[in-house]
Amino acid sequence: MSDRWDATSVIIEKRDGNELPADAIQWFITNYTDGVVADEQAAALCMAVFLNGMTAAELHTWTEAMIDTGDRADLSGIVRPTVDKHSTGGVGDKVSLILIPLMIACGASVPQLAGRGLGHTGGTIDKLQSHPGFDPFLTPEQLIQQSNTIGGVFAAAGSRIAPADAKLYQLRDTTGTVASIPLIASSIMSKKIAGGTQNLVLDVKVGAGAFMTNVDDATLLAETMVQIGKDAGVNTSALLTQMDVPLGKMVGNTLEVDESIEVMQGGGPADLIDVTIALAEEMCRLAGLDADPAAVLASGDTLAIYNDIVRGHSGDPEAPLPRAANTFDVVAPQAGWIDSMNALTVGIASMRLGAGRARKEDTIEYGAGIECVHKPGEKVEAGDTIFRLYADDESRFELASTLCLESLGFSDAEPAVRPMVLKRIT
Repeated sequence: MSDRWDATSVIIEKRDGNELPADAIQWFITNYTDGVVADEQAAALCMAVFLNGMTAAELHTWTEAMIDTGDRADLSGIVRPTVDKHSTGGVGDKVSLILIPLMIACGASVPQLAGRGLGHTGGTIDKLQSHPGFDPFLTPEQLIQQSNTIGGVFAAAGSRIAPADAKLYQLRDTTGTVASIPLIASSIMSKKIAGGTQNLVLDVKVGAGAFMTNVDDATLLAETMVQIGKDAGVNTSALLTQMDVPLGKMVGNTLEVDESIEVMQGGGPADLIDVTIALAEEMCRLAGLDADPAAVLASGDTLAIYNDIVRGHSGDPEAPLPRAANTFDVVAPQAGWIDSMNALTVGIASMRLGAGRARKEDTIEYGAGIECVHKPGEKVEAGDTIFRLYADDESRFELASTLCLESLGFSDAEPAVRPMVLKRIT
């Protein structure tokens, strides 16, 4: 590695809007991960990237450098074609819980590296840990074995998968540089590429409850990530999906497990099913699988696979799930059509009830959350229950109910239905 660089020189180069040479990026990322470069210097470089962006060449090198700070998973021992999915995060987004067993039933192996929630967004690992005993940490040998026997895993990324990203993300979270498309794209893709999958579908959320609130920014992020994946030899595509409104009716860990099981039993809300099927069809296309995900989901085969995965992680799918001690109904203040329901506000309300984390070290209450009894496109009368809140601590209801009411918009006319899948990027 080049010894011509030091931290200040790299920062100045990017501050002045210049393209960073590959050896400068590699030097900086490696030395920041090793503790040679200080946090304040890395923060300065992230702000320079936030303000000036990155070229495609810079972004490719930045992503590869973050991957090279750790290990690359070797999935060559998995017999079936491997395919994975990543969501950029939303409210009520429990798609992975249904999608991974569905894809296994379609003939794929899905060694998914999943994460925890932060802020208003929920995490797959948190939801699964509603099942008593669920352990997301697997050795590489266990991951391969379970992928070949059951067909997939819901594993937490180990500390050796792109460790530079974990360090940089925490820094970006405290320095106002999270919302940078190059930094978001490299963060997501460094972990997914290091995870070793052959095929990857990205679910890029768009709307009030997403990190990308408009279609143009979401499109740019999706195109950027798809290109990073292809440059790394991973067959990659993306779907832009709606996140103005919470997905499904349930927000919160146990509640979302309940709803996922309902879908796998043949029920569940149409919006959640639509997004799940669209992603499954795209994953089948990338992996070359001749399967009909809608028919497979309707068959009911996915629930047994889901239960097997939970058992494979030492969880008990038949044990009672944690439940909140108290409930509170939020009623409609007027009659009319529900025209809007701001997903960000509902997500914050759920977090305030105990279902999410404001900081990484916060604990969560698995049974806490919100049931959206009615959603946009439905007509209500004054006094009808729109939200049912769940929490152990009744004192949390006042703020959460206020937020839920603030999330709503009403109309005298039936609102138009917005499609769940907005765009496909290949």
